[in-house]
Amino acid sequence: MPAFFLESKDNPKIKHLRGLIEQSSFRKKNRQTVLEGTHLSLAWLEQNRSIHSIFTTEVAYSHPDLEKIVSMYEGNVFVLSESLYNDISTLGTSLACLAIVDLPSSNQALNFKEDTLILDNIQDPGNVGTLIRSAAAAGIEQVVCTKGSASIWSPRVLRAGMGAHFSLQTYENIALEDLLEKFTIPVYVTSSHQSESVYSKNLRKQCVWILGNEGQGASNYALKHAEAVSIPQPGGQESLNVAIAGSICFFEMVRQRL
Repeated sequence: MPAFFLESKDNPKIKHLRGLIEQSSFRKKNRQTVLEGTHLSLAWLEQNRSIHSIFTTEVAYSHPDLEKIVSMYEGNVFVLSESLYNDISTLGTSLACLAIVDLPSSNQALNFKEDTLILDNIQDPGNVGTLIRSAAAAGIEQVVCTKGSASIWSPRVLRAGMGAHFSLQTYENIALEDLLEKFTIPVYVTSSHQSESVYSKNLRKQCVWILGNEGQGASNYALKHAEAVSIPQPGGQESLNVAIAGSICFFEMVRQRL
């Protein structure tokens, strides 16, 4: 596979790449996003999905991990200087690999009888990615993000998800009012107030989990239309990180179903 060297930060391809990394509106307009790192690119290709273009550095280009990606890929590889690449990438010291891909579109309707995770205005990309990863590991196949949540397909969320996105059905910019009452299975929302322990619930059948904003918690609508559950904290902390709280709930569900 021939490589093309790009040296100027003003090159249109570099500007396009930077826009996809930095701007949510640019990603929506172009219906594309960026996979950062070789792990995500390999996971993407192994799902038989296509990559538009790959950006790397001269040092990384000869690395076995990148050679494996290139062998599975039929597009162009663009080689940047170390300084230009580091100026664009947000990943730090990992092997240089930025891949532009099309944003997937959900091709099936939400199933209101299956296990579902709803992220209610969760704004931190790391929390969103971690929850997606935990949900996939626990066998939850549907993830819904309400308006105000971090974009599921942003590079930072993708990085935290470590490829879990690729096995899920995802839905974004959904209003709780438009879907919550359609579920025919139990709906739980995590809350530290007026709630029962998650360990007291029967989670052997399909259910819905709602996780709320890092600061304010779940919305009033979620608390009114779902069953509130809490995680006992004998150490007396005010609350757990939302990604940790969600993961505990998911794997209590898994434990009960084993």
